[in-house]
Amino acid sequence: MINRKFHRLVFAFFMSFIMSCVMSFAISLANVGLVDNFFWVWMDAWFFGFFVAFAGVFTVSPLVNWLTEGVLQEPGL
Repeated sequence: MINRKFHRLVFAFFMSFIMSCVMSFAISLANVGLVDNFFWVWMDAWFFGFFVAFAGVFTVSPLVNWLTEGVLQEPGL
């Protein structure tokens, strides 16, 4: 198992991996349709998108957590 001190890094990895997969699939499908080489078009987009998404998630996750905490009501209030 991975030490909890790496929570932010592990969270960023899984979030960016899954979201870049879903988004690159949808955008590639919308842009080129189901062409013969769709899988490779998607993989190319996913490979690039993952690194962009990872940097983005890792960078903005503290801000997003802060914003989320700011709009949530405490239980019992």
